[in-house]
Amino acid sequence: MNDKNIQNIPGSIRNTLHFQFQISWKLLEIHLTDLNDEEYHWRPASKGLHVSNASGVWRADWPESEAYDIGPASIAWLTWHITFWWSMVLDHSFGNGTLTREEVHCPGNIKDTTATIFHFRDKWQAAVAELSDDELLSSERTRWPFNDKSFHELAAWLNLELMKNASEIGYCRFLYASQK
Repeated sequence: MNDKNIQNIPGSIRNTLHFQFQISWKLLEIHLTDLNDEEYHWRPASKGLHVSNASGVWRADWPESEAYDIGPASIAWLTWHITFWWSMVLDHSFGNGTLTREEVHCPGNIKDTTATIFHFRDKWQAAVAELSDDELLSSERTRWPFNDKSFHELAAWLNLELMKNASEIGYCRFLYASQK
């Protein structure tokens, strides 16, 4: 590797992260297109992670384990999960770092949920774009869900979470459509 390649490592990392993010985001957009509230709230099995309305506040179930027998998640829960980890990363990396899982509520409908997810996308892209190369390579801003990784590793994890949740939403939509 020559000096020019070494000096461009942050740029290469940034380009790779952007490429991964764009693919993950496109998949999520595909699966959110034409999603309605009935499908959003549909439960693919009698048990599984879901959201419920308690006194006008939509709250998400929290798994005690990640074993398969807990059942499949609903789209409402999966989209809440996106808002959960994204809001936590944004708060802990670029905010005051005090947000907790219990404070992240589900909007309760697909229109508001989609708007929230698009808002987090815009905040995330703006925040990452403003990072210096040193900040991208540093672990200074990496405080949730781990704190011993460089920020670019956190960004790569976020891309994976986005792709995973997008895929799960798509699979749930296949199940829903096959029931009709």
